[in-house]
Amino acid sequence: MSFYESLIRELYDRLAERYIADRPNVPWNERPWLDRFLTHIPPGGSVLDLGCGAGTPIGRYLLSRGRAVTGIDTSPRLIAHCRATLLDGDWRVADMRTLALSRQFHGVLAWDSFFHLGHDAQRAMFPVFRDHALPGAILMFTSGAEHGEAYGDYHGETLYHASLAPEEYARRLADNGFSVVKRVFDDPDCAGHCVWLAQRTH
Repeated sequence: MSFYESLIRELYDRLAERYIADRPNVPWNERPWLDRFLTHIPPGGSVLDLGCGAGTPIGRYLLSRGRAVTGIDTSPRLIAHCRATLLDGDWRVADMRTLALSRQFHGVLAWDSFFHLGHDAQRAMFPVFRDHALPGAILMFTSGAEHGEAYGDYHGETLYHASLAPEEYARRLADNGFSVVKRVFDDPDCAGHCVWLAQRTH
């Protein structure tokens, strides 16, 4: 684990109450992408939310649309909040990098979470995505637009982000049995997010 990856884990747990209070005040622009994601998941289907945070708004929305949600986060405080407020979900303290649930899902989601991992940790995540995806399952994650690292700020704390090159993401998806369905870089309708939507084809 890199130095900044370890800081991210500690930061979100230590600032959990601030994050829970802040999240409802952030404009909710994920819905169009979540709706695209949900078109590939049958009613009652299962979703693995990697880096689920406080569970709102994303986990709440997925549950409201009749999907079974298993949410994973490294922060015990954020998971405790999910368990107290979203009783229909299955919320677990776990590290996505070492996840091995021995089950597969109709959808795998890593929205604004996967990009906090360093380059090597991101590369190692593609087999994890594959191992938790049913045949035909949909995968959605956010990334940067080019290979590199970036450092943001959250309440005066360093917030680390990394991205592989788009060509490498596409290659690693293909190597792990995923076909790109849609990708948009710097989406103006989603606060400049770079979003990947891919389906497991084999």
